[in-house]
Amino acid sequence: MKDFAVKDLMVPLSEYATVPEGSTLYDAVLSLEKAQAEFDHTKYKHLAVLILDKNKRVIGKLSQMDVLRALEPKDDQSDEIKDLAQFGFGPKFVGQLRKQRRLQAEPLNDLCPKATELKVEDFMQATAEGEFIDQQASLDIAIHQMVMGNHLSLLVTAGKDIAGILRLTDVFATVSNAIKECTNKDQEER
Repeated sequence: MKDFAVKDLMVPLSEYATVPEGSTLYDAVLSLEKAQAEFDHTKYKHLAVLILDKNKRVIGKLSQMDVLRALEPKDDQSDEIKDLAQFGFGPKFVGQLRKQRRLQAEPLNDLCPKATELKVEDFMQATAEGEFIDQQASLDIAIHQMVMGNHLSLLVTAGKDIAGILRLTDVFATVSNAIKECTNKDQEER
């Protein structure tokens, strides 16, 4: 297998969806949509938006799941429903009660205006120490870091700056291709 450095697999920051701090969820959704439309369609689509501070430094990530969580209605009685289990009510009953409460909540059409009010920094995942990797690091190091930290992506550094993002999908594609090459080569030699 070819020796890969992180920089060989990363998506450069200039090609990734970003929004400045203070942006709304709506802005983030538009940025993600634009990045997906402009990105090489032979690769996996972006699944997150990077949040930049006023100095254009990455301060967090907002995933598609984070956007959906932000738009979910907040139910003041959800803790009360959760407490029903201690009184002997089964998970099926509690689940049905939650579903009923959810159906009584605001429909999605009413939630969408929230996207123009809610700020990305209130829902983003702040960057953590274990999420950074140097662009010169080997793929082996990146895989280890992703597995041990359970990360779907790593922010790639060039000195003190963020140069790009290394996504699990790109790492997996590279590894799966290597597995296929090795297997095909072994089968040909037999």
